[in-house]
Formats: sequence, structure tokens, C-alpha cells
Amino acid sequence: MREATDPIVVEDLAPTRRSLRIAVVTETYPPEVNGVAMTLARVVEGLRSRDHAIQLVRPRQREEAGADAADDGLDEVLMRGLPIPRYPHLTLGMPSKKALLARWTVKRPDIVHIATEGPLGWSALQAALQLKLPVSSDFRTNFHAYSRHYGVGWLHKPILAYLRKFHNRTRYTMVPTEALREQLVDAGFRNLRVLARGVDTTLFDPRRRSDTLRASWGATERTRVMLCVGRLAAEKNLGLLLTAFEAIRQAERDVKLVLVGDGPERAALQRRCPDAVFAGARSGEDLAAHYASADVFLFPSLTETFGNVTVEAMASGLAVLAFHYAAAERFIEPGENGLTARFDDEADFVRQAVQLAGDRTLCRAIAQRARTTATQHGWEHIVEQIERVLCSAIDQPAG
Repeated sequence: MREATDPIVVEDLAPTRRSLRIAVVTETYPPEVNGVAMTLARVVEGLRSRDHAIQLVRPRQREEAGADAADDGLDEVLMRGLPIPRYPHLTLGMPSKKALLARWTVKRPDIVHIATEGPLGWSALQAALQLKLPVSSDFRTNFHAYSRHYGVGWLHKPILAYLRKFHNRTRYTMVPTEALREQLVDAGFRNLRVLARGVDTTLFDPRRRSDTLRASWGATERTRVMLCVGRLAAEKNLGLLLTAFEAIRQAERDVKLVLVGDGPERAALQRRCPDAVFAGARSGEDLAAHYASADVFLFPSLTETFGNVTVEAMASGLAVLAFHYAAAERFIEPGENGLTARFDDEADFVRQAVQLAGDRTLCRAIAQRARTTATQHGWEHIVEQIERVLCSAIDQPAG
């Protein structure tokens, strides 16, 4: 028994991490399938695992009932929304400032983090500023760059001006690459912080390769399967994908093209390339199997802020070709763990696509190194960085 005069020994304990109340506002979230929804779900999951209380504010999706939803303790606030033109499976949040003011006056968050800049995001920004709540934001989608793909290039400057006004009213805006940060600084954006996106290397894994799935595509063990994952939309530059595949078919006889995703350009793409496999939207383990069952990943998009699919393909053990910017610029060492084409140089993209499809030795080597690269960028480290930025935003003096 310890004597009364014995010293009391107190064990050294790690510093207690702050537990925050974070209101996350987004126009899109699973089960909607897109890069913003899927990565944001990873962030929410990661922050919750680090003992933060998350209030998720998002539009009510078509399948959901009229009341607020709760899932595994997640506080979800479902707001009014409307289908987005040409994307009826996605919902645009409606202005909701009054409702958010009422809710946040009663249950005040430590910080409001806005992931999207639509009407719901703008309402959240206005409500938070009126209540003098700290606000942070994400720059996740190049909406201003999309305008030239829809015949409204004249909207580029007004959209950019709106985005600049939006983000400059927040304490920090998180961007995924240094190159994008520099571009936005030149456009007048302030208070930018670079945080890359993570990848789930347990889900996206070469071991999910399926001979049965390949057979359903009409591919044998020897067939070279070219894959592209993403929205089938004008801003994804998929006409170049088909041009590259046509060049590959002239050089290689046993090749297949598989497109995973859906969107307004699907019918036009099917007419141009009826032999391609259009797999539709996929998610979870099904999506992971589609990645791992291909051989080469061709990504012709020029409008990404990051391009999660690039890193997902690398994690899945694919040889990747993309333009030299966004995630490809950050993670690919050309000739080592992937290939990159000069930005907006279509001839260079086509030439390297033909090279990659035809050189099996090169393809195998860079695919193996791509997987190694991806395993170094799991979500845990990314969420920890996001947590630090949120704490810094809270601690920053108002104004």
C-alpha cells in the first residue's frame, strides 16, 4: 500500500486535441457520384474519426424524405434543392440564409466550412458573416473554365469575379495544388492554402482485378484495355479520348475502350465510338474493380482543379497518361510512374497514348511505381492538415 508521504506520479500525457463543432456546407454529397461528393465524404469521415462534431448542410436529394436525416450520429441538415439543368441526378441548393441564421443562432458552430459556391454556399457565407462565425472554403471546381465548353465563354470573367468575391470573404480557401494557387493569386484571390487530396489505397488496389469483368467487356488476358473515369460532359474533353483511341486501334489490334461515368455527352460519344464499353456510373468496390481490371488510364480533361481519378488510377496499378497539370503534375514523374502530355497539346497526348498502349514493358513498370506513389498519400495525413487549417482559421482575429 502506498504511504501517505509517497510522491504521486503523474504520467506524461499527449496534449489534448481540440474537439470542434464544424458546419460543413455543400451542394453535393454521396450517394451522388462525383469527385467533390466522394472526397468531401472522406474529409467528413476523417474529421469525425478525430472527435470533431460535424453538422452537414446540403440539399435534400430526390430519394430522401422531407425531414432532416441522421446517420450514425452525423447531424445532417437537409435544405431545399432543384435538379441542375443537364444533370438531373444532381441537386442545386436553394438560398437558405434565414434558415441557417435561425439554426446557427441556437446551435453555434466553431467554424463554417463551405465546399461549394452555389446558392446554398452563398447563403451560408452571408449567414456566417452576419453571426461573426469564422468561415473557410474549398476551391474544388473550375466553373469559370467550363464556360467555353458550353458556348458561353463571355461568362468566364463574371464567374471568376463571383468566385473571387466569394472566397476572399473567407479566412482561408483550400486549393489542391501549388499551380492552382499561383493561378488564383494572379486572379486576385487571397488567403489560399495548398492541401492535396488523398486516396483510399485499400479500396483502390490492383488486387481487385477481375477476369470475369474483363470478359464482360470482350477482353482477354492479352487485350489492352484503355479506361477513362468521369462525367461524360463537354468539359472533360472526351473527343480527344476517342481521337487517341482511334490512333491506338490503327497500331494495336486487340484493344478495348471502357468509359465509366454518365452525363449529357453519352449518346454522342456512343454514336462516334459504338465499340466502346459504356459502363455507366460506378461506385465503391464496383468502381475499384473497374479501375483495376483495365491496363491504361487515359485522362484528357483540361478543366480539373485536382482530378481525383488520376490518383485513384495510380493506386489501382494502372499506367496513367494525363495532361501536365493538377494531380498529374503533382504526382507523376514522366516516364517513371506515369506519362504527362504538354498542357493542351492534343498531338502530344495522342502520340503518348499510342506509345503507352503498345509498350507493355513500359506500361508494367510505370504501373508498379504508380501504385507505390499512391500509397504515400492516404487520407489520414490530409485530414490532419485540414484540421490544422480549420484551427488556424478559428484562431485568426476577425476581419
